[in-house]
Amino acid sequence: MRTLYPPIEPYDSGLLDVGDGNQIHWEVCGNPEGKPAVMLHGGPGAGCSAKHRRQWDPERYRIVLFDQRNCGRSLPHASDPATDLATNTTWHLVADMEKLREHLGIDRWQVFGGSWGSALALAYAQRHPDRTTELILRGIFTLRPQELHWFYQDGACYLFPDRWESFLAPIPAEERGDLMAAYRRRLEGQDGEARLAAAKAWAQWEAGAITLLPDPELVASFGEDKLAVSFARIENHYFHHGGWFEPEQLIRDVDKIRHIPAVIVQGRYDACTPAATAWDLHRAWPEADFHMIHDAGHAFTEPGILDRLIEATDGFSQAVPRG
Repeated sequence: MRTLYPPIEPYDSGLLDVGDGNQIHWEVCGNPEGKPAVMLHGGPGAGCSAKHRRQWDPERYRIVLFDQRNCGRSLPHASDPATDLATNTTWHLVADMEKLREHLGIDRWQVFGGSWGSALALAYAQRHPDRTTELILRGIFTLRPQELHWFYQDGACYLFPDRWESFLAPIPAEERGDLMAAYRRRLEGQDGEARLAAAKAWAQWEAGAITLLPDPELVASFGEDKLAVSFARIENHYFHHGGWFEPEQLIRDVDKIRHIPAVIVQGRYDACTPAATAWDLHRAWPEADFHMIHDAGHAFTEPGILDRLIEATDGFSQAVPRG
């Protein structure tokens, strides 16, 4: 079974001014003459990690990673309540990707995204199919109302009743009819103590549900103050606005990208982004190579998911771009 490539360090990195007072942090690893690929992290708001670099053969790929607006090493950071998220939308991020591609002198690149990153990858490719050589998508998430309702109101709570109690704790009983709205009031409110408590509950609820087996270290890491606040604020902001998508947009517009070689990898027991969404995408796009991993949850580190992702990047490493 395939595992991560050995640890590597970037050979180039920087901050790119993308307008609206924002700078996104980017890095490039691997072979400067290799096949370009861009990694889109999840959340939104989770940022990139050193493990993300290791999903490609560094001798064959020029691997581009960036922290999306207001998270990770990008500036300003959403952990500061003064940071306005009004100019942090899906379409701003799509434009940021184009600025970064041009900044790095890349003509076309492979687009790789997991969880929220799969939504951003689809949005980018549907707007810029001529710049996308392949798509590799994991843990499919399209921000449809039923997907958000499942995880933040009524669905996943039946699988994790113990963790759900902690998620409910910051919200009074009378406000629990719309938990995303109740969380938004606290995450964007003036009470710093309430903001931090809500942020930690939000972030750790997700961290506790993304792996098939419990990962206490991962859950603890999502309770770090700066990460929790930025992650929760950005996610809630995006979910409140439905990703700025039209109904069913990402699945509806598959015809725009049908010709692009693609691999879809989905964990059967993904409690965060349930398999129904990946199946809907597969039904709309049967030309894409679809893999349901029967012993996996949501995280890219699940062994069966990681095996398929690296099989995909290895398989595309010698591909001749179409068009």
